[in-house]
Amino acid sequence: MKTDPERFIVDNTAILSPPHVPEIRLRLASEAHDLWLKTEEELEEIGLPPPFWAFAWAGGQGLARYLLDHPEVVSGRTVLDFASGSGLVAIAAKRAGAANVLAADIDPWSWTAIRLNAQLNDVAVRTSLEDIVGEDEGWDVVLAGDVFYDKSFADVLIPWFSALSARGAMVLVGDPGRSYCPREGMAQLSTYEVQVTRALEDSEVKRTTVWRFLPPAG
Repeated sequence: MKTDPERFIVDNTAILSPPHVPEIRLRLASEAHDLWLKTEEELEEIGLPPPFWAFAWAGGQGLARYLLDHPEVVSGRTVLDFASGSGLVAIAAKRAGAANVLAADIDPWSWTAIRLNAQLNDVAVRTSLEDIVGEDEGWDVVLAGDVFYDKSFADVLIPWFSALSARGAMVLVGDPGRSYCPREGMAQLSTYEVQVTRALEDSEVKRTTVWRFLPPAG
């Protein structure tokens, strides 16, 4: 790693509140398009992967909103926030009363962003850089915001989420209509109109649904 992640994040973000979750503050890219261009141009020089941690994606905003509005979902429970990114959903879970929250993301820059964002919101969130797909540490609730954007990734996640649900975990996903979201076998819990950045999406508002994986019948 050729540059210091914390220094880069502090220098290239602003402390903002996502439009749909104003209760939470995050270090986000205030000029999304500029940061994407900068990281594309400097990728080899500074060793920076695409900065997914720098944006409050629609799926995460919807899922975080649902948790804050329905704290009983996570209150007193152990929670996994998978592909955590900025840590928005993990922070919302902790704010909603979760007993223990693990924010997992394989991007080391995300690890730093989550730590900084948790500090901003005065919450304690554990982090992991391990690839935990397929694992089960007995979490009560598993959360995933905006993870069905790629078919090969979805093909791995769906059986894992289904298995977690079958053994009794509550598996919730926030999805803004991505192509590979498996709507069969899930229950729709809530739908939101979430403001997003046009530089990253095809519109300024994304209809975002919170789904719950249903355990197999019988």
